[in-house]
Amino acid sequence: MTRGGSYSYPFFVKGDFDGFIGLFIDNLVNLLYITGLCLSIGMPAELVFGKILPGTSLSVLAGNLFYSFQARRLAKKERRNDVTALPYGINTVSLLAFFSLIIAPAYLQTKDADFAWKLGVISCFISGFFEAIGAFIGGRIRKLTPRAALLSTLAGIAIVFIAIEQTIKIWDRPLISFIPLAFIMVEYFSRVKLPFRIPAGLYALVIGSIMAWSIGAMDKNALVKSTETLTFYFPGFVLFDLVKGIEPGQFLPYLSVSIPMGLMAFFGTLQNLESASAAGDEYPAMPALAMNGIGTIIGSFFGSPFPTTVYIGHPGWKGLGARSGYSIINGTVITLICFTGMMSVIVSLIPLEAGYPILLWIGVIITAQAFQTTPKEHAPAVALGLMPAISAWGLSLLRQYINSRGGYSIAQMNELISGAMPHLKGIFTFSEGALFSSMFITAVAAYLIEKDFLKAFFWTIPLIVCSYFGIIHSYEIGFGVTGQLPLGYSLFALVILLIYIHQKYIIRAKN
Repeated sequence: MTRGGSYSYPFFVKGDFDGFIGLFIDNLVNLLYITGLCLSIGMPAELVFGKILPGTSLSVLAGNLFYSFQARRLAKKERRNDVTALPYGINTVSLLAFFSLIIAPAYLQTKDADFAWKLGVISCFISGFFEAIGAFIGGRIRKLTPRAALLSTLAGIAIVFIAIEQTIKIWDRPLISFIPLAFIMVEYFSRVKLPFRIPAGLYALVIGSIMAWSIGAMDKNALVKSTETLTFYFPGFVLFDLVKGIEPGQFLPYLSVSIPMGLMAFFGTLQNLESASAAGDEYPAMPALAMNGIGTIIGSFFGSPFPTTVYIGHPGWKGLGARSGYSIINGTVITLICFTGMMSVIVSLIPLEAGYPILLWIGVIITAQAFQTTPKEHAPAVALGLMPAISAWGLSLLRQYINSRGGYSIAQMNELISGAMPHLKGIFTFSEGALFSSMFITAVAAYLIEKDFLKAFFWTIPLIVCSYFGIIHSYEIGFGVTGQLPLGYSLFALVILLIYIHQKYIIRAKN
């Protein structure tokens, strides 16, 4: 605001502390997931606390500082003191996708934690690169791609790898998780403010922890032992180690995860910028979108395998009175926790089951939005787009079960599954590269619904090309690795093209 020609935009206001609590809880829950999930599959603590968390915190810090600076710059330009910084932190959807589709399968197959981590870090870098590139070409991609194709792809991951795989654990330990579940559902489904205006996430973590400790579900010895990790972890620059340790052929199969997730993060950020604009804060798109990817890249340089992104909910933080200071506080506190090993203590204090209800909400709302924010007639296309991810989840369960008996290769696991259940043989090709195949197939379906047969035909081309090179429908990259699938897609495309020509002929005949 201006008073007598003067202008003042304070670094911190009271609302910044309210905003910090909400943003911090979101990030803390994601740090709990990272720590708990990585440790649960057997990754060593020194890798999780010494490399993954410090690298992740650097990306969170860099993004929070930038978006705080951007808010101050906008406030100075428009001479307003009510500008709110864009919320930024760990990307929950990408976190679960990278863990479930890259890190966990690689580790369970090889039992090599360093290899799985490096695959994740390289994939994180690639995802961040495409997030940043999206600032320059994303607008055109968005125009060419039906919204149903983008949102359905994201919803497929959300409904199975977030809302089902993680949250079925809620029903395994109901005394710990059902009270947090009630708080999350009350606030997020009914939009009712809870007593004392405390965020539902904080209620969930605190009460879930109290319940877990009161029924003896937590380990006191583990809590005492966790204090041994309280030391300073300085993040190291790992880029050169990655170049030496991983060959291109080892991470190419995972491009079908990292590239779509990077593009999804870009589109999500673009939507959040529009949301901020509606709330009164019109940020320039290019720097905001570029920093979204740069933050992820910074984290990968220092060992983070998990992308970061601009969060949804800017109007909510603005309504709390948060300005730019809440971002600075959040980035600083997250960094201190990760640099000092405090996450080990927090994980020993707070059960993951207390945070799983938040994942349930995320998975459900992302899936619901895929249907709600696309044209009503595109609903069948959205439903079709869910299927590759659901299939991929089913295949991952089968592989985990088989691999629990020994270190099998992917080819050996596929052979065992097809031998025991030959009727499921098609699951191997349908599941691989699920994010890309979902996007392409959904786009075809959406344009067929609109009777735009030429555009539907054009979207069959990436199906043909990507299947030929093994980017989709194969666990390895190569030439012609998917057998007859490219030919099958070519015939599929030919039918659509012939229908287009036939329809065009009919229209000309009528005229």
